[in-house]
Amino acid sequence: MTAVDPQSRDAVESFAQLALKLYDADGVIDTAGTVADFAVEAVGCSFSGIALAAHDGPFEIGAATAPVVETLYQVQADSGEGPVLSALAERSAVVDHDSVSKSEWPRFRKEAAELGIGSDLHLPITYQERAIGVLSLYYTEPDAYGDDDETAAAILAQHAGVAVATAVHDQTITQTVESRRLIGQAAGILMERFGIDSDRAFAILQHCSQDTNTKLRAVAQDLIDTRNLPGTRPHPPQSVAVSNYSRPPRKS
Repeated sequence: MTAVDPQSRDAVESFAQLALKLYDADGVIDTAGTVADFAVEAVGCSFSGIALAAHDGPFEIGAATAPVVETLYQVQADSGEGPVLSALAERSAVVDHDSVSKSEWPRFRKEAAELGIGSDLHLPITYQERAIGVLSLYYTEPDAYGDDDETAAAILAQHAGVAVATAVHDQTITQTVESRRLIGQAAGILMERFGIDSDRAFAILQHCSQDTNTKLRAVAQDLIDTRNLPGTRPHPPQSVAVSNYSRPPRKS
């Protein structure tokens, strides 16, 4: 049953309130959680979740309103198949009015049946023609949603696309600014300790990062916290630090 008629005035007000909540959301996970919670309330599904496209795997779980959603996501990630992966790959909705009767994705079907899922709907979350996630709606009854539900869910997925993309962008900017701040602070410590310029200090950090196979940000954070570079003795003499880490690459 649709909680919000997508053509009604109430729907406009509900999505306007959602926009405000998304504006106040803090980061990608909070944004995904806000959308998933709104889906249960406004679209009328039993459970909802958001899977986010990942560079180093099938997807990441961005939000889940119940453990059943996490279980179904994990089954798909482990088996490498399922409606979420299909929606991501094809950038099109997967409409399933009877979760049990279909033969495709047998592991997902079996798990869904055991968990009492009767029907499900998965809509790609896209931004600038790129699939960045999937909004999943699960119902305990078969044939539990109709055209209005699909329309409302599609509108919600569109809101999610802009909100998640913005959150990712903002979070990336924040992390970049924070990383630069930490690296600058660490370089300042080296400059003061060894009486070197900023280029040489940055080169020390870079060489230490390469030698210890540690990200530059982590090297900087470790130096700030301990006042020592990773892999060196406490308070190493200047000769050791300079010989090991402070020679910048030669310019060709």
